[in-house]
Amino acid sequence: SLKEVCPDCPSRGYVETLLRMAGLLHDVGHGPFGHFFDEHFLRDFGLTHETLGAAIIQDELAPLLTRVRRNPNSALEENEQVDPEQIAWLIQRPKGTEEPRPKWLRFLRSLLSGIYTIDNLDFVLRDAFMSGYSQRAYDLERLLHYSFFSEHGLTIHDKGIETLIRFMSVKAELFRTIYFHRTVRAIDLALKDLFLASKPYLFAGSPLENLGHYLHFTEFSLLVDVQRWTESTDEKQRELGRRWQELIARQIPWVAVCQRSLVYSQDDSEQASIFSDNRFVEQKLRDLLPAELKTLPLRVDIARTTFRPHTSGPAAGQNFLYDSAQNRIRPLAAHELFRRLPLSHRLCRIYAATSEHAGPISRALDELLGAGGVDDLTNM
Repeated sequence: SLKEVCPDCPSRGYVETLLRMAGLLHDVGHGPFGHFFDEHFLRDFGLTHETLGAAIIQDELAPLLTRVRRNPNSALEENEQVDPEQIAWLIQRPKGTEEPRPKWLRFLRSLLSGIYTIDNLDFVLRDAFMSGYSQRAYDLERLLHYSFFSEHGLTIHDKGIETLIRFMSVKAELFRTIYFHRTVRAIDLALKDLFLASKPYLFAGSPLENLGHYLHFTEFSLLVDVQRWTESTDEKQRELGRRWQELIARQIPWVAVCQRSLVYSQDDSEQASIFSDNRFVEQKLRDLLPAELKTLPLRVDIARTTFRPHTSGPAAGQNFLYDSAQNRIRPLAAHELFRRLPLSHRLCRIYAATSEHAGPISRALDELLGAGGVDDLTNM
């Protein structure tokens, strides 16, 4: 279908090879602990694993990629050569400052940054199976059958919309129950504190300036290195090594004492909510606690799941719907079932050193969430 709407697109062998390389390399820029490393390390240098991956593809892997001539199903034509720069562009989130690209290449990008991508189609099935959540989380074959490229871009036939919504629901449920499990988030809280203190010892400078060193900087190398820190002559590093050993032994300093779920629809102002920032929640929560508990060690964790995109940025508008009754293409968000989906879901958890004061903490959170407020002083 891509060739029908983009007659100037390269051969099937080129397109398939390009997508295979993009799929294989889209996470090549990841550091230890995946997306956690993006937020707590790469951000300091203005990087993400995607921008770092793009640099690795163009600077380190380009000589290998340009020599690829075929894939298991097809081959490039004689006058074609894989362009590493196109692979690097495909794997990155769309930005508003990019140079114009061929229509066929822009359409392919929706397979890596749209509502349903080759990445999340894969990890939802794999993780649902490996975690025991479901052996058949959604119908991949049906979703692929009803997906095609129209003159607007990646389009799904309205007969496949319920399968797409099922996929989106399963993905959101995996985030709530597996990726955002209370113990996982407790480990993240401890890891965040450790990363902040350990940065000077973990990696010197920007990974972009030392890709050779970054290649060998993995979870395995990190976990081996930090355990050696207990023998360091540096007192601070020695103490950090002790804390790392405790974490590796699953001696987690935080226990989830209560949690509440919040769902935001299209008409809700999510950013105006107090639950858009854990600092606001912690401040108000402490105000509502009994006097003797106001200084209790607490951590507020708010885990956000995007159920369906609702953005006006460069990544928006990549998915479309074929309306068979009216024989026309329209934005996917125009479908009535799609419009009724929530935009996002937030899990607000309160962590403490022990569960001893779970009762008053839970009541304070309920009071913060409740619809009622402080009564007026008079009938006026």
